[in-house]
Amino acid sequence: MYPPHLVEPMKADLTSVGFKSLQTAEEVDQFMANQKGTALVVINSVCGCAAGTCRPGAKLSLEMSESKPDQLVTVFAGVDTEATQRMREYIPLPPSSPSIALFKDGELVHFVERHHIEGRSAQMIGGHLAAIYEEVCVAE
Repeated sequence: MYPPHLVEPMKADLTSVGFKSLQTAEEVDQFMANQKGTALVVINSVCGCAAGTCRPGAKLSLEMSESKPDQLVTVFAGVDTEATQRMREYIPLPPSSPSIALFKDGELVHFVERHHIEGRSAQMIGGHLAAIYEEVCVAE
């Protein structure tokens, strides 16, 4: 477990721009059971690529696209262990943190794994996500 004083600024990096932090398995199950429209899920972590490109890229994507996910949530790997494990159960791919998932009506429609985050700039990640929003997050 990481010390709270270390983790709080990393959580706030997303919650300060509208992401809801899910901290228990029950919160994840409740969110997913009621998930309508589109939802961006950031699996946050303390690693350098989370700080340098994942969180900034996710935030930038929201500025770059007129189409945006309806909901923004985050779980924190290595901190909110049960919530992270439960969220990963909704993602039928190997665990990856940091990572970014886009759900539509409870179904995974896009996933950005750690190896797609490492070595890429926040601008590249933001642009990639913005392009996905333009396809998936349009009003029907």
